[in-house]
Amino acid sequence: MRGAILLCLAVDEADFLTFRNQVNTLKLYHSPYEAYPFLSDASDDLRCDFELLTDELTSMTGLLAAQTEDFRSELLKVAELIYHANPTLRTRMTITPDEIDWLHARLTALQTEAAGRCRRFVLPQGCQAACTAHLLRVKAKCLVRLLYRFIQAEHDVPDALMDFCNLLSGYFFHLALVLNLRAGVQEIDYVSRNY
Repeated sequence: MRGAILLCLAVDEADFLTFRNQVNTLKLYHSPYEAYPFLSDASDDLRCDFELLTDELTSMTGLLAAQTEDFRSELLKVAELIYHANPTLRTRMTITPDEIDWLHARLTALQTEAAGRCRRFVLPQGCQAACTAHLLRVKAKCLVRLLYRFIQAEHDVPDALMDFCNLLSGYFFHLALVLNLRAGVQEIDYVSRNY
């Protein structure tokens, strides 16, 4: 009954959603040990989701850095850049054009080293570090997908942030190919039944 009363009081859908979010916020218990202050943001506010996903990407990049000496310092720099992207939707973009150019240059170098290793699709397999890089590739695509959802909800996303997140996916994919190459692991072509 209470929900029906609230629905009748709302003037339009936007007002109703705002009112509902305020009511729902009032019902939430906030632990004094809350792990992150934005965890209770409204479910349609994707900023916290973006921040959590970039935190996960950064942590997994640190894991990958621990799995390979060859790329350790480079991966720590990538991890730092991902953390700089973290608050962008809530504040401002702080990754510089030079840093994006650096990531693009690293991607290009990896593409050159891995040339001929992939015709279209490969199974995500191989050495442990390459498998971790493949997981990071997928997480970066999830980040891009989340940004598109944020844009579709009529929010602004800096073009440079979109470029950076897309570059991450390509970077981690080609890093996986290079890690397998250096480990002497053959790629396994995946032939789709659909494409």
